[in-house]
Amino acid sequence: MILTLLVFLIVGVVVLDRFSNSYAENVLADKVATEVANQKAESSRPVVTIAGVPFLTQVLAGKYEEIRIELPDFKAQTGSGETVRMDLLDIRARDVKAPLSALRGQGDVVAGTVTGTGTIDYRLLADATGQKDLKLTEKDGKLVGSGVLAISQTQQVPVSAAADVKVVDGKVQVRFSDVNTPGLPDNPLVRTQVNAFFAQMAFELDVPKLPLNLVVQELQPLPEGLRVTFGASDVNLAAAGV
Repeated sequence: MILTLLVFLIVGVVVLDRFSNSYAENVLADKVATEVANQKAESSRPVVTIAGVPFLTQVLAGKYEEIRIELPDFKAQTGSGETVRMDLLDIRARDVKAPLSALRGQGDVVAGTVTGTGTIDYRLLADATGQKDLKLTEKDGKLVGSGVLAISQTQQVPVSAAADVKVVDGKVQVRFSDVNTPGLPDNPLVRTQVNAFFAQMAFELDVPKLPLNLVVQELQPLPEGLRVTFGASDVNLAAAGV
């Protein structure tokens, strides 16, 4: 009898813990969706996962291991009019501290660190240059730009160059160097045309305002696109809309 009662109690506690966890995740998802809309961005319904078991122990302690926020099909416009698209903006808030009163909408919810990752398609980056013939690809961990240069009315030749990608004043900046021009004669006129071609290809892409005060920290060319890593520290999730 006592053993049966203990089993029921344990099952009840587990069910209550999972129910409370699910309820909190849904509440956070609603708030994140509102924050995304307030920033004039778009995404499918956010998926929030509060890591750590048991959940209720974290609530009582006021400390959470990690809160994961996934924004599928994320879209946001930059200040210069481009639309940045990511199949998934994956956000992780770690070392989260929140008093019990925060569950009633009172008190701060502060994350020690917040990181986010997303991948921007190379076609989007190429479109930002305004040069319809530019193609961007990844090769050996580096970004490469290629196109077709018209050196005369009747002659067009393929050219390529390594792309230097970095973050400058919160923008993604792309410049080209180490130009490869196979088959072209090495003379001042051709070099001038080639340099002018890639100078036109240089561009900057504004980064839209992101949830949780995230800013660009790192760029990594991958075969599927440019992986962007965002970050922020000591973020008040409640003040940020979450």
